[in-house]
Amino acid sequence: MKILIIDDQELVLLPIEKRLKKIGYEVRTETNGFKGIKLFDSFNPDLVIIDINMPIISGFDIIKHIKKDKKSTTQIMILSGSTDNNDVVKGFDLGIHDYMKKPISLNEICVRTKRLIGVPELQESNTSFYENIIIQKRVVGVVIPCYNEEERLLKDEFLKVLDNYSGYYLCFVNDGSSDRTLEVLEELKVGREDYITIYNCEKNGGKAEAVRQGMLYLQRYKALDYVGFLDADLSTDFNDFEDLVVTIENSDYKIVSGSRIQRMGANIAKDSARGLISLMINYIIRKILSMDIKDTQCGAKIFRKDVVRLLFSEKFLTKWLFDVELFIRLRKTFSLEKAKKMICEQPLKRWIHVDGSKLSMKDSFKIIFQLGQIIWKYRKKEEKIEYQPSFNAEMTSLE
Repeated sequence: MKILIIDDQELVLLPIEKRLKKIGYEVRTETNGFKGIKLFDSFNPDLVIIDINMPIISGFDIIKHIKKDKKSTTQIMILSGSTDNNDVVKGFDLGIHDYMKKPISLNEICVRTKRLIGVPELQESNTSFYENIIIQKRVVGVVIPCYNEEERLLKDEFLKVLDNYSGYYLCFVNDGSSDRTLEVLEELKVGREDYITIYNCEKNGGKAEAVRQGMLYLQRYKALDYVGFLDADLSTDFNDFEDLVVTIENSDYKIVSGSRIQRMGANIAKDSARGLISLMINYIIRKILSMDIKDTQCGAKIFRKDVVRLLFSEKFLTKWLFDVELFIRLRKTFSLEKAKKMICEQPLKRWIHVDGSKLSMKDSFKIIFQLGQIIWKYRKKEEKIEYQPSFNAEMTSLE
């Protein structure tokens, strides 16, 4: 039993392809609509699973080719992020047999597939991998800066992320580590090359530079809809990061930033000394930004791709306060009032201070001096940063 899947988002295709192959189907995939048509003509599938919104040629055009030009009786199932009921009607008018709206569970896709074309005679007994994944309508790149994380890196936790969340592409940035961090990352990548990439910095440049390099690296990929960053110790729970993505996906915000503010029902654990210093620093930062952002320094943020070059092209002045510089750059480009409307500060449900943090108490006091440096730099800087709403790179697919 043969299945052809056509979707321009490669990270959406992969879990569906692997799951259906494990069930016993012969599966081919294509991200290019024109190539998908040629593959249909040569592969002669029993079922075509197709997305509607694709560049150059739409899914509806491919369906017309199959049903009208080829007069084929092949089963067709649309899998789309479109919520327009007119698309549903149009699809059935063209002769499709089923319509699924993203987000949708991988299990449901499999059940609907079996209903349309039956169950293969030979299927693997172990089909649990990917079974709990929800197929999303967007693809997200996540930068994880790493410096001497050989002992602290939660490898199993990151693998669970990939097993339970679809549409994520993890970019681990090795920030010139002096231990075996790079080797550990290479081991983590084995077997997950479609979902993990490693950006290696030969020299240690600090977290700010590691995040900057990783964000610019991921911004090149057209397949990604949003790009963000997350701390390697996963002090921010990935469920919370997913919530940040859902917020930016369903809004007009340019940045959704996690916040570790204490609130009822949240598990936010800091030591008392850090808490007092953080309160003082956050007060100074709010005065500098003229924004009521209660926690600029949370290591969990998600961005629309059209502002990544604007915010990350220039090197940051400080090692730890690059988040403050990000908000200042946004404000200097769009004006204070517009910048306020572009940023959403979203409280986390869980954040735990992890032992082994690279930021010491001594560094916390240095931050106050660095704030003075930021004020001096950005007050002196008169030139206006040019906003470039898009960046089309030659690279069109993931590694």
